[in-house]
Amino acid sequence: MGAYGRNVRKLDLTMSKAGGDEGGDGGSGETSQQPEDKVPAVSKLSGAAIGPGWTKVSCPCCVSERVEPLVLVKLGGKVRPETKRWLIRLIGAPQKDGGAALLAHPGEDASGDIIVVSAPRCTLLRATEELGLCKTYSNDNMEAFSYNDRDNFKDSDNMEVFLTLAERQYIVKYELDGLRAQRDLRVPGLSDSDALQHRDNIWQKLGSAGVIVDTLPLHDPDKLKDLSEAWYSGNQLAQPLDSVNGYFGSSVAFYFSFLDFYTWSLLPPAILGLTIAYFSGEVQKDMDESVSGSQVEAVDSDSGPAVGGHMIQAVFSMIWSTVVMEMWKRRSASLSYRWGTLHLAERFAEPRPGFHGEVGVNPVTGRVEPLFPEWQRELRMALVSVPVVGLFLGMVVLGMLCFYWGEAQVKELHQDWDTMLSQTLIYMPSVLHIVYTNMLATVYKKVAQSLTEYENHREESAFQNHLTAKVLVFTFFNYFAVLFHIAFFKQDVPLLRKRLASLLIVTQLVNQVTEVVIPFLVDRFISAPHRTEHKDDPQEDKFRNQSTLPAFPGLFAEYIELLVQFGYLSLFSCVYPLTAVLLLINNLTEIRSDAYKMCKLFRKPFSPPVANMGVWQIAFEVLSFVSVVSNCWLLLLSPWLQARFQEGGMSSTNILLLAVLVEHVLILVKVILAVLIPDEPDWIRKKREHIEYTSMQALRQQKLQPEES
Repeated sequence: MGAYGRNVRKLDLTMSKAGGDEGGDGGSGETSQQPEDKVPAVSKLSGAAIGPGWTKVSCPCCVSERVEPLVLVKLGGKVRPETKRWLIRLIGAPQKDGGAALLAHPGEDASGDIIVVSAPRCTLLRATEELGLCKTYSNDNMEAFSYNDRDNFKDSDNMEVFLTLAERQYIVKYELDGLRAQRDLRVPGLSDSDALQHRDNIWQKLGSAGVIVDTLPLHDPDKLKDLSEAWYSGNQLAQPLDSVNGYFGSSVAFYFSFLDFYTWSLLPPAILGLTIAYFSGEVQKDMDESVSGSQVEAVDSDSGPAVGGHMIQAVFSMIWSTVVMEMWKRRSASLSYRWGTLHLAERFAEPRPGFHGEVGVNPVTGRVEPLFPEWQRELRMALVSVPVVGLFLGMVVLGMLCFYWGEAQVKELHQDWDTMLSQTLIYMPSVLHIVYTNMLATVYKKVAQSLTEYENHREESAFQNHLTAKVLVFTFFNYFAVLFHIAFFKQDVPLLRKRLASLLIVTQLVNQVTEVVIPFLVDRFISAPHRTEHKDDPQEDKFRNQSTLPAFPGLFAEYIELLVQFGYLSLFSCVYPLTAVLLLINNLTEIRSDAYKMCKLFRKPFSPPVANMGVWQIAFEVLSFVSVVSNCWLLLLSPWLQARFQEGGMSSTNILLLAVLVEHVLILVKVILAVLIPDEPDWIRKKREHIEYTSMQALRQQKLQPEES
C-alpha cells in the first residue's frame, strides 16, 4: 500500500466500537462489522471479512470509549490475508471457545503485516487473579485479588490505574502464550504440514511456521519521556523505582532497586579502603607495586597482607557481605508488598510454550497436554549437558594456563629489556585473558540456552533455574579460577593484587563499551536513520519503528556483572582495599547507563511479576559464605602472622588447625547475624500472613457457594 493509502487509513487506536449486552469471559468474539450472535469458536474460525476497527467485546462492563494499544504482533512478509483474519478472530474469541479473549486491530487492512492487541477489563481482572497479584482493597490494605470480589478493590473499574502498564502488557502475552488448539485444525492460508494438532501451542506453532515473526510490548511515548527525565536525564541521585515498576515491570524494577541498594552499600567499604590506603604505608607500597608492575618478585616479607589495614579489611568484608544481603532481603520484602507481588500464585500452570512431547493426560492436573518422561530429561542432562559444560570449563583452564605462560614470558622480557615498553607489556597477558574470558562467556551463554531448551523442561521456572545454574557455575569458574589459583596454589599475593587491579579496571571499561557505547553508535548511525518519524506519520509506521530496535538481551548479563563485582569485593578486597572505591565509581555511572539502554537502545521487554531476585539472591549469599574461607586463607599469607607463628614455635599442623578454628568462628558469627536480622520486617510478616488468611477464606467461600445453590 502506498503512502497515500496509509495516511488515509490511519489506525483508529483511541475509540473502540465495542458494544453488545451479552455476558461472557470478557472476550471478543467478532469484529465491529459482524453480528454479535455469530461469535465463532476456534474450531469454526475461517477467513471471513474483518472490519477496519477493533474486535468487539461481548461483556457490557468491558465496553470502553478508549482502547489502549498494548502489544504489537508482527507477521511474516508472506502471510496471506485469510491467515491474518483467522488469527485476529482467534485472538478475539472467548476463552471458552479456545480464544484469548483479547482485542485485536488489523492495522491498515487485512493485508498488512501487523496486528495490534489490547485487553478488555474482564480478561485483565481474571488474569490478575490467576497470577496471584495483590491490589489495594477498599480498607486501603493490600489483598490478593479475587475476581468475585472485584468491586471491593479500589480502581477496579479503571484498568490504567488498577494495573500497571507492564502488568497489562504481560497479561496480553500470558493469554497469547496460553493458546492451545482444542482439536486438530488446519490454519487458513497455510499448508497441511503446518496444521495444528490437538493441544498444540498455537502461538509457538505459528512462530515456527513463519506466520508470527515477533510479539513485543509497545512504548507509551509520553510515559517514557516522563520516566527518562526522572531517571537518567537530570542530576537526581534517587531512582524512581515505583515508576520503573509501573512502566517496565517488577523484574526490571527489582534489578535496579538492588543495583541502587548495592551501590550505596559500597560507601562504607569504600571509605574504609580509602582510609587504609591513605594511612597504611604498607598498603600504599603494595598498591604502588601492583600498578607499576616493577619487581614484584623481589618483595619478600612485605608481599602479603600486613596485620593492620589488610586484616581490618578482611574482617570487615566478611561482616559487610552478610549484613548487606540480610538488609536487602528486608528491602526486597517491602518492595514486593508495595508492588503487589508478595503473594504470587503457586499453581500447576500450563506448560511453557517451548515444552514439547507426546500428547496425553497429565496425571496430576488431569489436563490433556504434551508429556515428556523425566528419565529422558535426566538422560539428556547427563549425556549432553554435563559433558558440554565440562568442555567449556576445560577451555577456562586452558586459558588460565596460557595466561601463566604469557606472564612468565613477559617477566623474562622485562628483566632483559627493563624499558617502558616491557613494563607496559607486563599487563598484556592479563588484558588478553580478560578479553578471552569475556568472549568465552558470551559463547557459553548461547550454548547454555540451547542445552536448556534441549533438556525440555515443562515449567518456565524450572527452565530458568537450570539455565541460571549452568551460567553461574561457568561464571564462578571463569572469573574466579585464576584468582583462587594465584592466591591458594601459587600463594603470590603481589600477582593476585595486580591481577585484581587489572580485572577491576579493564572489565569495567569493556563492559561500558560493549553495553552502552557500541549499542549507542549502532543505533545512532545505522538504525536511527531508518526510523525517522514525523508527527503526522501513520500510527502503524510508528509501531513498526519500535520493532526495528534490537531485542532487549535481558538482565542476565547485568546480574552476572554485579555478582562478579560482589565476588571481587567480598573474596579478595583485603589484598586491594581500593576495590570498593573503583566499584562505587563504576556503579554510579552504571545506574544511568543501564537506564538509558532500557529507555532508548532496545525494545521494551515483557516483564513477568516477581517477588524478589530469585536464584540470584541465593548466588550472592553463597559468595558471602565463601568469602569467609577466602579471607581467612588470604590472611594466613600475611608475613606478620607467619613471623608470629614461628616465634611461638607453632607447627604447620597447628597453624592449619588454628586457621580452620578461626574460619568456623567467623562462619558462626555470620550465621548469628543472619538469624538476628529477620528476612522481612515484622509488619510485612503480619501483612503476608493476613493475605494468606484472607485468600484461604475467599477460597472457602467459593467452595461453599455451589453447595448452597
